[in-house]
Amino acid sequence: MPYLSTVNDLVAGSVGGAAQVLVGQPLDTVKTRAQIAPKGMFKGPMDVLAQTVRKEGFFALYKGMASPLLGIAGVNSLLFASYVYSKRIVSPFPQLSLKEIAIAGAMAGAANAILASPVEMFKVRMQGQYGAATDKKLRDVAKEMWRDWGFRNGIMRGYWVTFVREIPAYAGFYTAFEFSKRKFQSKYGDKVPVWALLASGSTGGIAYWLSCYPLDVIKSRIQLRQTPPTGKPWKYMTNEIRMVIAESGITGLFRGLSPSLLRTIPAGASTFAAFELTREFLTESTGA
Repeated sequence: MPYLSTVNDLVAGSVGGAAQVLVGQPLDTVKTRAQIAPKGMFKGPMDVLAQTVRKEGFFALYKGMASPLLGIAGVNSLLFASYVYSKRIVSPFPQLSLKEIAIAGAMAGAANAILASPVEMFKVRMQGQYGAATDKKLRDVAKEMWRDWGFRNGIMRGYWVTFVREIPAYAGFYTAFEFSKRKFQSKYGDKVPVWALLASGSTGGIAYWLSCYPLDVIKSRIQLRQTPPTGKPWKYMTNEIRMVIAESGITGLFRGLSPSLLRTIPAGASTFAAFELTREFLTESTGA
């Protein structure tokens, strides 16, 4: 039954997403703060980590987690379901080439942006608070964005840069994952060990960030601003890139990359392992 197979994809995607958030949030907070902090506030990612824990406590590293944890079920369900559907569009055959995998991944990323953008916008705005008495709770941030800017310029702020980021990101993500997984399958057959799934997930995560990182920096800055961007998306994205380079040089476009890459090892691995194992369990249980 096709609908049952889709439900299995959605459930497995939700489990994978929850695992990703729980495991990866601390390093994600370090990454985001490295991207958006005022110049001179931090010396680097390790200083972000040290100052955050010292001034705000360990659990400040989980600041902003509520948004992705609440939304990740929808985001990852959409992502994985879109990927499965995109593969069927790209090829009627079950075994796709890596080029076809990249196309399907890009299509899934484009679809995923519609939910990923608001989830990440709220997360970034929570992570951009540094423990002051005026810090807002998530519900207050949501009310403020809706009241002051509405749906398009508030809730969906940063959508177009998220859309542009997700296309190369997930093309790289799925291609690297499938390449690694197939290498392990050539040695172990269809029953790939869990550790091999973890390694493949990590490989996919690293490829994700290397494919899109400067765009992620731009996205975070745009979503944190007090006012929404104006003009055509390509124009304000280009202007933001110029501003980063003027402030910090080319290296400014890669602020926070090291914690992002470190995060992909446990987060990406847990995501794919949880998805694959849950999907396999549901397939055996339901026959779909």
